[in-house]
Amino acid sequence: MSSQLISSSPTITEIPTPKLHSRSHTLSQRTQIPLHVYRHPAAILLELSTSIQEVYQILPHIIKSNLYTEHLFQTKLLSLFCNHGCIAEAARVFEPIQDKPEVLYYTLLKGHAKYSSLHEALLFFVRMKVDNVKPVVYNFTYLLKVCGDKGELRRGKEIHGQLIKNGFSSNVFAMTGVVNLYGKCRQIEEAYKMFDRMPERDLVSWNTIISGFAQNGLAKLALGLVVKMQEEGQRPDSVTLVSILPSVADMGLVKIGRSIHGYVLRAGFEGPVNVNTALVDMYSKCRYIGIGRLIFDGMKQRTMVSWNSMIDGYVRSGYAEEAMAIFDKMLDEGVEPTDVTIMGAARACADLGDLDRGMFVHKLSDKLKLGTNVSVMNSLISMYSKCKRVDLAVDIFKKLRGKTVVSWNAMILGFAQNGRVNDALNYFYEMHSRNMRSDTFTMVSVIPALAELSVTRQAKWIHGFCIRSCLDDDIFVMTALVDMYAKCGAIHTARKLFDRMNERHVTTWNAMIDGYGTHGLGKAALELFNEMQKGVVKPNDVTFLSVLSACSHAGMVEEGLSYFTSMKRDYGIEPGMDHYGAMVDLLGRAGRLNEAWNFIRKMPIEPGINVYGAMLGACKIHKNVEFGEKAANKLFALNPDEGGYHVLLANIYATASMWGEVAKVRTTMKKKGLQKTPGCSVVELRNEVHSFYSGTTNHPQSKKIYAFLEELGNKIKAAGYVPDTSSIHDVEDDIKEQLNSTHSERLAIAFGLLNTSQGTPIHIRKNLRVCGDCHTATKYISLVTGREIIVRDMQRFHHFKNGTCSCGDYW
Repeated sequence: MSSQLISSSPTITEIPTPKLHSRSHTLSQRTQIPLHVYRHPAAILLELSTSIQEVYQILPHIIKSNLYTEHLFQTKLLSLFCNHGCIAEAARVFEPIQDKPEVLYYTLLKGHAKYSSLHEALLFFVRMKVDNVKPVVYNFTYLLKVCGDKGELRRGKEIHGQLIKNGFSSNVFAMTGVVNLYGKCRQIEEAYKMFDRMPERDLVSWNTIISGFAQNGLAKLALGLVVKMQEEGQRPDSVTLVSILPSVADMGLVKIGRSIHGYVLRAGFEGPVNVNTALVDMYSKCRYIGIGRLIFDGMKQRTMVSWNSMIDGYVRSGYAEEAMAIFDKMLDEGVEPTDVTIMGAARACADLGDLDRGMFVHKLSDKLKLGTNVSVMNSLISMYSKCKRVDLAVDIFKKLRGKTVVSWNAMILGFAQNGRVNDALNYFYEMHSRNMRSDTFTMVSVIPALAELSVTRQAKWIHGFCIRSCLDDDIFVMTALVDMYAKCGAIHTARKLFDRMNERHVTTWNAMIDGYGTHGLGKAALELFNEMQKGVVKPNDVTFLSVLSACSHAGMVEEGLSYFTSMKRDYGIEPGMDHYGAMVDLLGRAGRLNEAWNFIRKMPIEPGINVYGAMLGACKIHKNVEFGEKAANKLFALNPDEGGYHVLLANIYATASMWGEVAKVRTTMKKKGLQKTPGCSVVELRNEVHSFYSGTTNHPQSKKIYAFLEELGNKIKAAGYVPDTSSIHDVEDDIKEQLNSTHSERLAIAFGLLNTSQGTPIHIRKNLRVCGDCHTATKYISLVTGREIIVRDMQRFHHFKNGTCSCGDYW
């Protein structure tokens, strides 16, 4: 703008009201604008203006030059005010004009439709009718678009009725607007009816109905319409491609996606950034992330959506590190992230468990002032939870305003993932006290938390809650319930639910097979797996891990070896570290230690902690010092975090009476600051969870429990029980026996027996593996008391009844 125009701009209230024209001043007279009006500098400057500030700078000169009442300036000012969203100012220009041309009505209606509320736009439309202004087709398309964008179906139907009344029911532009309305309002059948009745259909009409089907999740039908469109002679354009590619991605139809890509290249559409971005998104979602990256790297221009698609593609494909590399590259190029970017980066940090970079992403979100964005905060809650900083997740959650169900779900899942089961349940209860309705994700977050408690009563309660919430037909909820009952010891109830399901996901089969395995029911697990192989659901890597674990728990070595071979040969599934660990466990438990060690030596990947840990555990069972030392040396070189493996080695030495070696292991543990995880057993009684640690006396019933244990000890000895104190030294024999008799599970069993009636099963959950002496003692306790005792340790279930255990002494 020239320097002479820089002046204080008047407010709209300072604009003088122009003198009203007489009614005899007709439109034809007003349109005869003198030539000097067109050539005036103010008219030229208005044409060149690009902002509302510039309009305000020009306005005083229009008034001073007495041009404000000229039709040219009135029309131009009204249009500019509408285009810049200044509807109140536009109305101040519009109202004083006496003989208003119809075009001004149309301009102001467009402004209302774009920037005012729907109510105000409709009021002005009614005003047009009162002023006898005949609507044109575009008036209806503006209003229909607003109704569609806002989901105002009832109002949209009223506009549709007016459109028909005014004779536009055969107009292609009007009816395309109607199709768009019904599609946006999720009335896709009605949208197609309108489309099908159109006597004439152009490319925009086809794109509108295709987009409607795609956005309503009807990807297959949307693809069918593209075929039909070409049969009727319409050639897809870039809008068609951008509409249909997300449908291809959702269905995972990469072959069709490649065909569309070929069409893009042949038709010369590879230039538009939106087409390339849609291709990147399609390939990424179809797990062809490499091709997506090639297209991305070849793009001459990228939008924020392009970067976000690439980040999301890497995260979806399991390449979190690459996702963060793209995120860093984006920042290096000075591209400002959006909320979608932050959510993608937070997911990548969560998958990596990278707290430092996660905190950087959080700080960046604060810098971008996204603290009130609930979706972003939900992503950060999930990120901190997966990075094992649930305390930071809680801080965000407590400060978050406008919490959604997703927020509560993220927090409940975060607690469950971090072992804070009671907190997960408390938040679930609080969520419902605030009248927040549970959804599928809520239940699949809270049900696993309950499964960890292994309390049948609460399992039944949550099952009833799912039924009352009408979620008992949901495949994900039912799968979680199957898994929960299996982990609560109710394996037969789990199978009943499994059999009632009309549809089963691979996770459902895995849960049931794994449930059988952890209960020592190897034969049932393999029978179910064979049934699965006959169906349409294909096993995955987790299925085979469950099968191998079931074989290991049941001592079915040959079957396990066969399935391990079949895994890659018949299904193309490459074994992972967990599969190798399961195989070492399978061979080791069976006493085939030479085979297990040779298996480790021949592994195509470097053995991990779990592999050598399985070998060391097998050596403890079979009291083999030689392989135990080899496994331990390899294991300690990997620097495991916990002292449990050192304790295993010390126990191997103790069994062999190598007390000097035991002392060396204990000294090493002390130097490294490693401690044995204390044994803890949990039992629930009348809605209260009681925890017991070995040798503790802080429970209110401790005196009663210890007295009962002494009495019980005499009874089981009389029945044939002989204490095994081989792993304890430096104390007298009677003290050794006393130490064994106060292990956490025995305290929990005694408490359960004292506080429940005859015939009631005792359910115990222990954080460590049951020791051999406690296993023997519990068998005898079940015999002399006539009670069933169910113990879930860190690896499996033991059902003790009438002096025997379901594991057959193989665990």
